[in-house]
Amino acid sequence: MAVLLRGLKGEPVRRLQEKLGVTADGDFGPGTERALKAYQQENGLAVDGIAGPDTFSHMKLYELVLLRRGTKGETVKKMQQALGIDADGIFGKGTEKAVKAYQSENGLTADGMVGPATLAKMELFKEPEAKAVLSSISEVSENVWDTVEEAAAGTWDKVKGMFGFGKG
Repeated sequence: MAVLLRGLKGEPVRRLQEKLGVTADGDFGPGTERALKAYQQENGLAVDGIAGPDTFSHMKLYELVLLRRGTKGETVKKMQQALGIDADGIFGKGTEKAVKAYQSENGLTADGMVGPATLAKMELFKEPEAKAVLSSISEVSENVWDTVEEAAAGTWDKVKGMFGFGKG
């Protein structure tokens, strides 16, 4: 999940709402946006009402972190430092190339995006709960993709919709 913002619906929104202490109905409406802005303000994060990698990391919603080209922030900087490259906090071409190399060297899908499987391998978040969550999410992700590969072509669109893939 790259970002959550007003108008989105689903399980990731529900998880965010639970952390914010608002009604967890899975619908990112004005109440969720207000609560998120207040959380961001209280915790020294960019106050934009959009939950992205830095907000997810701060809330320990590691399974929602997805870093890819164009992503900016402290979480990107932390990942760049872990890779031993120039840590400017901007996920550009050089970072993508380094991520792909890291993924290839570590038996991961070399897609250049840093999601749960890559984060778990990098041990980017040292908290014990983060390791456990990322490891379990990584295993589930692999099983989901095995199942998806076996699915019929018509089912693929439904699966993509369920997981929010292809939404820009």
